[in-house]
Amino acid sequence: MKKYPFIIFALLLVVACQSQFDEAMKSAEKDFILKTANDYFAKKKWSKALPLYERSAKLVAGTADAPDVIFNSAYANYYSKDYKLAGHQFKNFAVTFRKDKRKEEASYMSAMCYYKGSMEYNLDQSTTNYAINELQNFLNNYPNSERAKNINALIDELSYKQEYKAFKIAERYFNTGRYKAANASFENVLNDFPSTKLKPQIDDYMMKSRYELAMNSVYKLKDERLENAIAFSKYMTKKYPNTDYAKTAIRFKKNLVKEVARFAVEKKEFEAKLALLTAKQKRRQAKLDAKNKTRKQLDEQIKAEQKAEQIQRDSARISTPPPSATFEI
Repeated sequence: MKKYPFIIFALLLVVACQSQFDEAMKSAEKDFILKTANDYFAKKKWSKALPLYERSAKLVAGTADAPDVIFNSAYANYYSKDYKLAGHQFKNFAVTFRKDKRKEEASYMSAMCYYKGSMEYNLDQSTTNYAINELQNFLNNYPNSERAKNINALIDELSYKQEYKAFKIAERYFNTGRYKAANASFENVLNDFPSTKLKPQIDDYMMKSRYELAMNSVYKLKDERLENAIAFSKYMTKKYPNTDYAKTAIRFKKNLVKEVARFAVEKKEFEAKLALLTAKQKRRQAKLDAKNKTRKQLDEQIKAEQKAEQIQRDSARISTPPPSATFEI
């Protein structure tokens, strides 16, 4: 029975709060709406504070209350984890109210919103790019700020997310047997992120990709790819001595050297067969050319004889006089 008064009190409190919220939402009195919104904000009831701040935005436009409404709305959205909207509001505050003492804080929070809104590495990274730019802008504008101390670490974290995504894409190419694409993609990762912590793993994948390309290469690219793979295996042995990478490189190099010897024999046999085939084709072509030449000569002889006969006929026609005229008596 003792619990009932507390339950009743709680219910009355909820009803009163809801009544106050509804009254503020229907009211046209700026001060009442703002007071109610600020009360909810102080109590961390963001879902109630936000619609009231939105309702009061037009009422306070151009007044001294406008900065507080925008600033508090941004924080309410931030705590509600609507980082995209919060970031936009903080940035708008910093740009609009340049002389406000909270400008630096708003700039920092804007950058933090974009940082928190960055997507996971396996998703679209456009938000990550934007976050890096915003963090760098804050660092450029406030290099001596206490808030700037952790900015570089955040930028490094976001950059790693980008390079890890690029790494996983290249790794996927390797795992699906697309070694040429994998090698090119890993090279792009190193070019785009020269200080990457993933370099040993990338080098290992590049060595394996080149090995697979060389061992299973098409004939015309075999020599070049074998040479390239051997050179990279030597590089791995020197770059990572006494590691599993080096052990793999040594094993690969032995196999590649054997493949060079085997391919040299195969190439020699192929070239010998090719030479025989070429010679055979040349002989066949020579016979065909001779036959065609004989046929051409015969055709020309026939044409010449026909032409001579025609000339003789034409000459006979000209030299033969027409028959004399005859008259009936």
